[in-house]
Parts: sequence; structure tokens; C-alpha cells
Amino acid sequence: MFLRRVTLHQLKIFLSLARHLNMTRAAEELHMTPAALSIQIKQLSGTVGAPLHEQIGKRLFLTEAGRLVYAGALDVFDRLERLSGDLAADQGLERGNLKLSIITTAQYFAPHFLGAFCKRHSGIEATLEIANRDQLIERLKHNLDDLYIMGQAPEQLSVIAQPFMENPLVLIAPADHPLASQHDIAPERLADESFIMREPGSGTRLAAERFFEKHSVQPKIRMTLGSNEAVKQAVAGGLGVAVLSGHTLTLDAASGAFAVLDVRGFPLRRQWYVIYPSTKQLSPVARAFLHYITEEGASRNQSPGR
Repeated sequence: MFLRRVTLHQLKIFLSLARHLNMTRAAEELHMTPAALSIQIKQLSGTVGAPLHEQIGKRLFLTEAGRLVYAGALDVFDRLERLSGDLAADQGLERGNLKLSIITTAQYFAPHFLGAFCKRHSGIEATLEIANRDQLIERLKHNLDDLYIMGQAPEQLSVIAQPFMENPLVLIAPADHPLASQHDIAPERLADESFIMREPGSGTRLAAERFFEKHSVQPKIRMTLGSNEAVKQAVAGGLGVAVLSGHTLTLDAASGAFAVLDVRGFPLRRQWYVIYPSTKQLSPVARAFLHYITEEGASRNQSPGR
């Protein structure tokens, strides 16, 4: 068995397959075709000298050899991460890697923080993943990244959640909506409105649902959409009103397409958090970015869209 022929690329692919136990989803995560992924897995299996997975019905399972390779691959990448951290510490912050995963709503500000940090430390190689809440929690479970930015820490995982900036949720409507010119609107009046909502499980939707429950409002949900931009387009088209992070409106202020409704209890006061597993040893680069974004977030602690 010539394991020296095994490549890190093959191990990375196999780790993704082992997590998803689905060729198509693993290929999507790695931006590959299922056929290309299958070829790499077959080559790795050939080098190992044993099948790494098996198909039973429609489900895929790891073989005993597959479980051993999975554990070994985790050890390999864990050691490489620690080596990267050691080298970064040895070289100050002139070298190193930073893997950051963010919730979709954070794409309106997080790249600016990351870009400014990388300008300060030009030798750092950064990777940015943008995903919905469920996908981010899966990445967090498998410790795929250094840090995660979310609007709400997952309760089912043991994590450290560092707040760094306010995340006000506002209620938006088309600019010509009848409530746009009114003030101190009672929450009960929202019962007559049609709502455009984010997908179930999203942090924004969870916060909105808590507000409705607190005020005994049963919202009429006209449409559920999976992205902030889609929600904004639906609102602009007159299909209803929506609860969104004020940060999503940063580039829309000049368009005049939206009105932020003055509803009693809004904006909903929430926080953005930098999150990582409680047992994780952060690399020097990750620690430096955490310190940077905490300071920068505090200095920009304002409420857009109010």
C-alpha cells in the first residue's frame, strides 16, 4: 500500500463525501461535477486498496476502511492547521491562513472587514464562505473554518459567541405603502398585511416570529424566499412587507424603493456574533481577526435603516 501517493486534494474530497454521504452534495460543496469527484474517490480507494464506501439502496455508507481514512484525514488536516498557526506565530502575522464562514445577510458588511484586515496583513491568505444558517451550522459542526459570523448562536452546539456589532431588524414596505407616512404604528395593525418571509430556520425569521408571538399577531405569509435580495425585490414589487436586517438596505437608500415602517417595537435589537467551537484553539491569525472585527464593529456600532 503506497499511501505516499495519496494527495491532500483527494483527502479533502473524501472528507466532504464522508460528511454528506452524498456524491451530489459533496460535489456542490467543492464546486466539482459528481463525475470528477467520483474519479478522485476511486483513485483514492485504489491507492488504499479497499473500497471506502458502499451503496445500500439509495443510501451511501462508509466501509471500515472508509472510516479509518476519514479519521486519518481529519488528523492530517488538523496537524496542517496547527502547523500553519505555528508558522504564522513564528513569522508574526506576515503569513498564515484565515477561513471565515458567514451567514448570507453578513455579506453586506463582512467582506469589508475582511478586506481591510487583509490589507493590513498582505501575506495572509483568506477564504470566505457564504451560506444560509443550516449550512453554516453544518460547517461549524465539522469544524471546517476558523471563525463564523451569525446573528444567533446555535443552541445545540457548544460554542463561544463574541458579539461585535448591532444587527437591527427593520420592517420594510414599498415606498408608496399606506403605512409609510404613519408613526408609532401598533403591532396589531400588521395582522392585515401580507408578509414576505425568509426561509424557516433563518435567524431573521426566528426573530420576527418571536415578535409576532409576543404581540399575538398572526402574520399572513404570502411568500417564503431564500435570499435577502429576493425578499427586497418582492417587497419593491408590491407583494407585501418584510422583516430584514437593516444592513441589507445599505445600498438601497438612494433608490427610494423602500420605506422603513415606524412600528412600535421596531427595530428589533439583535447582535452580530463571531462564533467558534468552545474547544477550538484559534490560530494567531484567527485571534488577530477576532480582535480586529470586535474593535471595528464597536466603532461602527450604528443602526442602518432606522
